[in-house]
Parts: sequence; C-alpha cells; structure tokens
Amino acid sequence: MTTNHSLAPQPHAVADLPWWKGAAIYQIYPRSFADSNGDGIGDLAGITARLDYVASLGVDAIWLSPFYPSPMDDFGYDISDYCGVDPIFGTLDDFDALVARAHALGLKVTTDLVFAHTSDRHDWFATSRASRDNAMADWYVWADAKPDGSPPTNWQSVFGGPAWTWDARRGQYYMHNFLGTQPQLNVHNRAVQDALLDVVRFWLDRGVDGFRIDAINFAMHDPELRDNPPAPPSNKVRTRPFDFQLKIHNQSHPDIPLFLERIRALTDEYGGSFTVAEVGGDDAVREMKLFTAGDRRLNSAYGFDFLYADRLTPKLVREAAEQWPDAPGIGWPSWAFENHDAPRAVSRWTPAGVDATAYSRMKMVLLCALRGNIIIYNGEELGLDQVDIPFEMVKDPEALKNWPLTLSRDGARTPLPWAADAAHAGFSSASPWLPLGDAHAGLAVDRQDGDPASLLNLTRRLVALRAAHPALRHGRDGGWVAEGDLLAFDRVAEGETIRCLFNLGGASIDIAAQHRGGMPIVALNGADADTLPPCGALWIRIDH
Repeated sequence: MTTNHSLAPQPHAVADLPWWKGAAIYQIYPRSFADSNGDGIGDLAGITARLDYVASLGVDAIWLSPFYPSPMDDFGYDISDYCGVDPIFGTLDDFDALVARAHALGLKVTTDLVFAHTSDRHDWFATSRASRDNAMADWYVWADAKPDGSPPTNWQSVFGGPAWTWDARRGQYYMHNFLGTQPQLNVHNRAVQDALLDVVRFWLDRGVDGFRIDAINFAMHDPELRDNPPAPPSNKVRTRPFDFQLKIHNQSHPDIPLFLERIRALTDEYGGSFTVAEVGGDDAVREMKLFTAGDRRLNSAYGFDFLYADRLTPKLVREAAEQWPDAPGIGWPSWAFENHDAPRAVSRWTPAGVDATAYSRMKMVLLCALRGNIIIYNGEELGLDQVDIPFEMVKDPEALKNWPLTLSRDGARTPLPWAADAAHAGFSSASPWLPLGDAHAGLAVDRQDGDPASLLNLTRRLVALRAAHPALRHGRDGGWVAEGDLLAFDRVAEGETIRCLFNLGGASIDIAAQHRGGMPIVALNGADADTLPPCGALWIRIDH
C-alpha cells in the first residue's frame, strides 16, 4: 500500500463531539487473547501485559467480552455474578490494574453487559425458583403449564428446542431464549431494572468508560404469553425450530426503549460514557434505530449486516450504510465485519481464485472508510482465518446442539498468535483451550510487527488516517456507486472530500470516470487513479 502522510492533517479534538463518535474499538475475547499463568486460558493479567500492542494500533477503546463469574455453559454469557471476575480470568484487582494501564495508554475501556438473562446459578435465580412468594419470585419469567402439561407458549430457543424448562421446585416453567441454563430475566419488573442499574453503576465507579449491551432486544417478553406465528416459507435452510417462527412475542417488546433511557440517564451522570446495543434478528434495523433515537437512548447500535453475510457485495455495503443517514433523530451506527459469534470474514468472503491476503487488506481499508464506529475483532488485524475445529474438540454449545449445520463459533475464538516460533505461538506455555489455526503461527504479531507491508502495519496506518481526517472520522457519506464489483462512496467534512473506491471482485475495473481528480492518500493492491485491480482499494482526497 502507498500512503501520503503529508496530506494527512494533524489529529485534533472536535470540541462538540464525544470521544466515541467515529471511534475505532478493538474487541478482546479474554479466553483467547493472552495467558499469563500457564493454564491455557487467557486472562485479565495477560490482556494488561499486551495493552501496549493494542495501543500501537491507534484505536480509541477496547471492548472486553465477559469475564464475570460463570459456569461457562455459554463461555461467560451465562453470568452468575455481575459484579465480580471469574477466577479463571483473575480478580477485581486484576481488572482495576487493566483499567489503570489502559487509561495510562489513552485507551477507553468498555465491557459487555448481558441483561436479558443470567446463569441458573445466579443467586437471584436460586431465590426466585425457591417459591412463588419470595422477594425475587417475579425476577424471572415463570408461567404455569398448559392443562396438558405442555409449555405455556410455542416459543423456541435460539440454541434449539422449546424456550421453556420445567422446574419442579415451583411447579412452573421458566423461560430461556438461549440455553436452558440461561433463565430469562423479567426486565419488565422495576426491581430487576434497579438491580441491573446498580450493576452499571458498579462498573462505572471502577472506571469503565462504556458498555456493549448484549442481545438487548431479547430483554422483554410479551406478558400475555401469546404464541408466535409461523414464519413464511423461505429458501434458506432452517437448522433450528427457532427459524420457523416470527419472533414477535418472545422478544422486542415496545417497553425496551424505556429501560434503555434509564441506562442512558445513569451513564450520562458519569460524563463521556458510551453505550452500544447489539441487535440481531429479522427486524434489527428498525430496532437499532428505535434504541438509539434522539439523545435519551443508547449512543449507538450494531447488528449483523456483515457478521453473518456469506458474501461481501457493493449492494450489501451501500444498503447497510444508507439505512443510517446523517439526519436529525437518527442514531449513530457501529460496524463489525468479525466478532466472537461469527465466522472469520476472510473465510466467508474471499471469492474463489482471489488471494486471501490481498482480500484481507482490502476489507480492512473498507472497514476503516465506513461512517460510524468501527470494531476490529482481535486477530482481524493479523488476517486470521476461520479454524476448522474437529467435532471432538468443539466447545460451542450452539454448534454441539446443531451439528453439523451450524458452523462452530469456536473457529473464530481460537488463541491469538504472538510469537511465530514460540510454543503455542506465544499465547500460553500450556496447551490452549482451543487449538491454534494451522496457518496462524505464520501470521503472528512478531512476524508482522517488523514487516512494513504486513496487514498489521497496514491496519495501524489506516486507523491513524481515519483519526486524522475529519471526513473519515465523523463526516457524512454519499455519492454511492454499487455496480458489479465496484463500490465507491464519498466521506465529506470540514472542507474535504475523500472518495473511497473498492474492487470486491476478481477482474480489474476502470475507475477514471468515478472521481474528480484529487490526490490518492491510500492505494492498495496495485490500485491507481485509473484502475482498480482485483481487491484494489483507493482513497482520494479532494479539497473543496
């Protein structure tokens, strides 16, 4: 890649914009980032020891996937104590040290909040299931059986099977949208909301700068317990009973935004805090906009436009971006191409016959050009591909329930390679909890760090350019072209336009007619002002 840093303005603060507006956020999956104590599982001390590396990427913040006490049925998304650290990850003192080091390096710290459900080993659930008349009896979603003993509704779990489990202690069913060991909180209950707000306050008081709120559209159910209607016929393969329904009564209740307003009011008390909703499902865009509308709800939201897409097309990018116009009352988007729940994008998207390394570089240039916040998943900056985990080593409960039709999430959760020639690529001195990918040692941080042409160093340069140019950091977008394999759009702010052009296919494209001159500041994979080769990318700065 060629870059012209002389054209890049010096980074400067924009007085009326919060730190997160246009931020680059680095997601860390703690189990797989760095192991400090030799047990084969990543931990908080390992993260702290590697924060200099994260800061070298130029990102604004880290997002930590769950590290709370948990039975690990769903690897931390089944929380048994919202205000602690699981011993496999360390202690609260370790967390405090992580926050202190991150802040010293200029990094904000955001954490996951999982408010739709807990573990069945949470003290709240132990109390709730003990009787129908105790103080927490209504903290979870309980319902009587139908006269024939069957579950109260036809609702289905995301992970397969009914969304109800019989509990003999209460003589009732409890609801769970995910695993049977993840009982659904009754977030309609004001006392439950108050308890969850106390959790937010606990972590804000420890210096946390923001939160990613997991599966928030699952937080409230239909209290009338109406059955979901069947989904219309589809050409897609349906691997779970969940896919056969329109999920309109087990999730997405219209009172969810009112709870989000309570969260926002609390985080605003601390100043500069950031909140982003994870929203999936058939109605995700409408809900994301609802959850971020105005200035009283969450700051941002992200869905699965790219995370589950089996192909990256110009049409997909344009349609996803144009759903978030720069208009009053419309929220601010966040984008991720990869995360812990989705197969690595380079494995999903690289067309047949196209070089995967070149494709990884192009997609990073595209991510860094999008309007909104961008989220880089650990290992994405190294070009890690999806690892084929053999069935006997699979840990992912969703994959185990739906094997082999659901691709294991484990393949995107494998350990990060730090040192190519070290045991286990420097992740741990012990055998890791998941195997490393066969090709991953060759992509290790130490190999790429000293190579100016590596994807790692490309990512550093791109993040720096994004931070330096207001048009890329927070400017509006427009001028879209999505024709064949050509994608082009403008980013515009403060007297400059940056024209961004990409070739998502395998044949060269003539682009001379797609821009109005200007000076290239990024030219990738052989691109120039006239031609985009396969996987070519070009950023052209045009002064007004």
